[in-house]
Amino acid sequence: MKNFALIGAAGFVAPRHLKAIKETGNMLVAALDPFDSVGIMDSYFPDAQFFTEPERFDRHLDKLRRGPHGKVDYVSICSPNYLHDAHIRMALRNEASAICEKPLVLNPWNVDALGEIERETGKQIYTILQLRHHPTIIELKEKVSAEIKQHTATGNKPYTIDLTYITSRGAWYYRSWKGNQEKSGGIASNIGIHFFDMLIWIFGPVEENHIQQYEKDRALGTLILKNARVNWFLSINGETLPNEVKQKNQVSYRSLTINGQDVEFSEGFTDLHTIAYRNILEGKGYGLEDARPSIQLVHDIRVKNPT
Repeated sequence: MKNFALIGAAGFVAPRHLKAIKETGNMLVAALDPFDSVGIMDSYFPDAQFFTEPERFDRHLDKLRRGPHGKVDYVSICSPNYLHDAHIRMALRNEASAICEKPLVLNPWNVDALGEIERETGKQIYTILQLRHHPTIIELKEKVSAEIKQHTATGNKPYTIDLTYITSRGAWYYRSWKGNQEKSGGIASNIGIHFFDMLIWIFGPVEENHIQQYEKDRALGTLILKNARVNWFLSINGETLPNEVKQKNQVSYRSLTINGQDVEFSEGFTDLHTIAYRNILEGKGYGLEDARPSIQLVHDIRVKNPT
C-alpha cells in the first residue's frame, strides 16, 4: 500500500483520482483545495487530512516525510493548469513522485526544467493520458500500425482525419481560470490536448501546423502528421453545435472520422484513470517525454497567427 496526497480535491476530475487510488489498494493521507466543498472524500477516504492553504499542506507533507509513520509516495495533481508546474515541484521536494492531469504544463520549456528536477530528486513525473488506455483507441493504433507497415510510400498521407469536438460552456467559464488563456493555455489546452495526444500517438509526429481560426471560444486548423492529414475544430460555444444536436437539447458533440469512417469511443471511459494508476504503480506510466509533443503543439496553436 502506497501513501497518496491529492491537490485539487474539489475539482471536476478529482473523483476519478480518488476512485483510482482506492481501487488500486492505496491510501489517501492528505488533500488540498482552497475550496472546502469536498464531501466526495467521505465516499473514499474520510480519514484523510484536508487543507485549504498550500503552505500548511506543504508543511504536513514535510512532517510526514520526517516522521515515523511513512512519507507520501505519490502526489496526485488536479489543480488548475497554470499551477501544475509549481505543484509538481512541491511533490518532488517532498520526495514524492507526481501524477498530474493534462496538460502536464503549459509550455514546452517547462518540460525541460521539470526533467532537471526529476534527475536531481530521483522521483518520477507521470501524466494522465487516458485515451491511450481506451480499448477502441488501442485497437485503432494496432490497426493503423499494421496498415502503415504494408503501405508503400507515395508521398501522400494514407489517412484523412476529421475531428470535431464541441462542448458548451456557460458564462461562468469566462470568469473562471479556464477562461483566462494565461492560466488555462486556451481552448486547445483545455479541451483539445487529449485528442491531439491521441492522434500524434497513433499517426506520428507533427510536420505542419496550420491555424485558420483561433478565438476564446473556438479554434480551427489543419495538422499534417507523419501519416495523416487532420482537419480539426474545437468549440465551447453552443451556437456551433449541429442543428440535429440542438434539436435533441444536447450540449456536446464529438465526431472523429478516418477516411470517412466514424470512430466511436464514447463508451469505455469509466475505469481509464484506474488503469492509468495501475500502470504507473507497475512502473509503466507515461512521463515527461510522452507528454512533450502535445504540449508543444497546443503551445504553437496558441501563439500562431491564424491564416
